[in-house]
Amino acid sequence: MTPASTSPAGSHRMCEQRWFEDFAIGERFVLPSRTMTEALFAAFALASGDNHPIHYDVEFCRARGMPHMLAHGFQVLIQTAAGAGLFPHMVEDSLKGFVEQSSRFVGPVYVGDTLYSALTVAALTPQRTTGLLVMRSEVVNQRSETVMEGTQTYLLRRRDAI
Repeated sequence: MTPASTSPAGSHRMCEQRWFEDFAIGERFVLPSRTMTEALFAAFALASGDNHPIHYDVEFCRARGMPHMLAHGFQVLIQTAAGAGLFPHMVEDSLKGFVEQSSRFVGPVYVGDTLYSALTVAALTPQRTTGLLVMRSEVVNQRSETVMEGTQTYLLRRRDAI
């Protein structure tokens, strides 16, 4: 047994640990869906400090032809936080860092939309003792329309390097 499996800190494990070489291109991690409520818009505005009325004033939005308040791009992006799913639990021992992310916002998100997010392994670049795992991130709405797409890159330790 490893110390992590016998210590109280190791007893919380939700799944078996994985290393860079344990992942495969095409592997998919589905994240919980979320309906974008007015409360979530208010929480995002409070946390971000964003004060543009397009994100908090429904009448401002309706006067400009929108059905409701429009979500900030970062509010959509956070729906792809890997921590909402199993991935970070799988790499507790191998994760060295979250290296980068990119995103394109390709459709609007309004109050009342339900978002479905997933991360899919798109590239695996081995290095000497680590590897770069690139995940394609995607968010679709309740009409199956893509509203955001991008990538997230993680640096993972290789099992054979430990």
